[in-house]
Amino acid sequence: MADNNILSNCIYGFFRKFFSVAENPSLDIGKPKNILVVRQHNQLGDLLAGVSLLRAIKETYPDCHLTLIVSPSNYSGVIKNRFVDELFVFDKKKIFNPSYIMKFIKILQNQYEVCIVPVTVSISFTSNLISRFSNSKIRIGAKSLDGNENKSAFLFDRLVKIDWRKHPDSNVAERSLDIVRPFGINTNNYRSDIYFDKDDIETAEKFIAKINSKSNYLLIGFHIGAGKIPNRWSLKKYLSLMEKLKENYPVKFYLTGSNSDAEEIDYIKKNAKFETASFLNKKITEVAALISKSDLFISNDTGIMHVAGSTETPQISIFGPTNPFNWAPIGANKFFIRKSELIDDVTVEDVYKLCEQILNQKLKRL
Repeated sequence: MADNNILSNCIYGFFRKFFSVAENPSLDIGKPKNILVVRQHNQLGDLLAGVSLLRAIKETYPDCHLTLIVSPSNYSGVIKNRFVDELFVFDKKKIFNPSYIMKFIKILQNQYEVCIVPVTVSISFTSNLISRFSNSKIRIGAKSLDGNENKSAFLFDRLVKIDWRKHPDSNVAERSLDIVRPFGINTNNYRSDIYFDKDDIETAEKFIAKINSKSNYLLIGFHIGAGKIPNRWSLKKYLSLMEKLKENYPVKFYLTGSNSDAEEIDYIKKNAKFETASFLNKKITEVAALISKSDLFISNDTGIMHVAGSTETPQISIFGPTNPFNWAPIGANKFFIRKSELIDDVTVEDVYKLCEQILNQKLKRL
């Protein structure tokens, strides 16, 4: 541990000596035409929950060109995002590839008036360094996060203290704007946003046609996996919920997921007394298109929850250890259930009652 601290201090000392910039207290950033945002350290859910930042930039500067640097783990959520003009995937595994490095340098050498590095749950030295190496006149970053000093704050000239302890139940979609609000960049729309095109819709419609031969069926999607084990609701409970819905409503089910969810999906398929389709390893835009054409979507607290959150489809998110006021999707048809830090304290009846309310309203309108 001591060796790590010594190495860390040496690294910060080196960059402070050769790359530090003077802090500028001014909140005037002019009317930038070329803006860079670096979010390569965020997971998919974090990025989707923070689309409000991209929207705010475009609403404040409608004519600006917005470049977004992301990572291999989150870029799929913004491939067709209408607020992003140029997208670059920063992949640490390719940093020794000459062709890739040249493309990266070209992105950084664009003449940006402003570069912004947002923060959610942590501060990224890599993101801060990318900002410093960019050809930008102004660099906006965090001075501290919840009272913890940003050790690489010296890489920015415009610094913002981020402290969410004062508002512990604020949503990440709103928090993401704290880094730019002091500079007059804001929005009243905190919804996520995933744009899908004709091809994505066609893929979704072909899938629906295969499993829903009668138009009077209600289509319900489930995402039963999650990267974090404590965020996974019991598979037996999911199965019981589906059985109860099947008994009382004309429904068809499908499961979303990837190879990492194969074991969970296989369990449902083997133990269900009814046919359950699966929409696996699809593009995020295709998943969003399918959810948008569904009557209800139910999921754990995970990345796909935020994909569903970008649609108008009624949604139920099941939470355990995470605060849903921080992370649940925002919207009129967006619901969450949480009993405690143990996700399985949520009962089948808890979820079913909410399903009843949503589906009964849906059937009244048909």
